[in-house]
Amino acid sequence: MNAAQIKVLVIDDEPPIRKLLRMGLSTQGYDILEASNGKIALEKLAEGPALIILDLGLPDIQGHDLLRMIRGRNESVPIVVLSSRGDEAGKVQALDLGADDYLTKPFGMDELLARMRAALRHQLQVQGERPAFRAGDLSVDLVRRIVKVGEREVKLSPKEYELLRVLVQHAGKVLTHRFLLKELWDELTDAQYLRVYVRQLRQKIEADPERPQFVLTETGIGYRLRAPD
Repeated sequence: MNAAQIKVLVIDDEPPIRKLLRMGLSTQGYDILEASNGKIALEKLAEGPALIILDLGLPDIQGHDLLRMIRGRNESVPIVVLSSRGDEAGKVQALDLGADDYLTKPFGMDELLARMRAALRHQLQVQGERPAFRAGDLSVDLVRRIVKVGEREVKLSPKEYELLRVLVQHAGKVLTHRFLLKELWDELTDAQYLRVYVRQLRQKIEADPERPQFVLTETGIGYRLRAPD
């Protein structure tokens, strides 16, 4: 997908932030739509943005409520949330409501562009339901249930494989502890179970489990599998 074909809706009430994003993204070929509040943002949805950048601190509609409204109208458009530093609860809630990723203000343009590309790749992956995943030395064949690191086949327990399968299906996207617990057990299960299986999975697929390259920790929020190559 060429950046020149991608329409991005920027929802932020701060003119300096909108200007920064407009200038930074336009130079990369993105077509920019802007909304200074939730009401305008909902109107702009009719123009069919391929990706949305959403600041949670809006003057008229609470950011999480707007996110819920957007998801009610469009289930698949990638949404990257902007939030204030230290607002982990807000980030978790946004991800649970369907946001694809988040950035903490202040942020760098290179990081935003990388998160946008990952979110767009994830959307294409979901639409295509690709049965094979590859990132670096890690490859996962979801049809044959074969996991390899380089040429070495990795034997996983059923629960370890289920954890990796969910991560692969959402590669590049931040998955909250709550989402993973709900997918693998139920929401009431202690998050410690999840940490144990993540640690076991890293022991088997990471060259250095203490410095993981594939299963990445989003502190206080959840985990992210490195985006596919």
